[in-house]
Amino acid sequence: MSKTVTPYKDSDLSKKVQVAQMFDNISKEYDSLNRVISFGTDIAWRKKVIQLVAETHPEKVLDIATGTGDLAIMLTKTSAKTIIGLDISAGMLSIGTQKINKLNLSDKIEMVLGDSENMPYETNSFDAVTVAFGIRNFETLEKGLAEILRVLKPNGRLVILETSVPEKFPFKQFYNLYTKRIMPLIGKMFSKDKTAYAYLSESASVFPYGKKLKDILIKTGFSSVTFEPQTFGAATIYTAQK
Repeated sequence: MSKTVTPYKDSDLSKKVQVAQMFDNISKEYDSLNRVISFGTDIAWRKKVIQLVAETHPEKVLDIATGTGDLAIMLTKTSAKTIIGLDISAGMLSIGTQKINKLNLSDKIEMVLGDSENMPYETNSFDAVTVAFGIRNFETLEKGLAEILRVLKPNGRLVILETSVPEKFPFKQFYNLYTKRIMPLIGKMFSKDKTAYAYLSESASVFPYGKKLKDILIKTGFSSVTFEPQTFGAATIYTAQK
């Protein structure tokens, strides 16, 4: 079990409610600021996620913590006929819906306000499930993963893209400096929510990654679990099967 980190340390609200509030607050600047903070590397990582999903030739895909819909939009390049983007932040979904409408993809992508730990879908509903930079925001990681396992069809694939921590010199040292000092400073300068990017940095630093997350996935009931570090370990892509 990872240490519980919340966006607003002086708040009595649950982590789930705080996360929704935080993403509502930063929704309008999220896309542009995210590109700056990640140096655009997140785009290449997402493309790898799409390749892994496309291999399964899915018809129905669920993108959890879809945010402003970047990954959901990219999933239209797979064989999927139906793509559902689920998120707890109405603000992020609003921005995502605008993007989808501009691209005339509303017939293929449905944006849904909902809780990843209590999803409104029947068991064995989806051929594939994706989560990009979202599982560390789950209030209870194991509960969220169990819910994903439930809605996946037998032999369905889960693909997770999540931040991790580089372990080799000098990448580890640079990563620590950048995420603990520079990234929160950029967030304070350009975001109206002054604590959001400090939370995103801190939550990434304590979240289980690599073999630890693989073991949690296996314990939850997933099989054929693999993980592949990206960009010297700044992120990791996990695949798992029901």
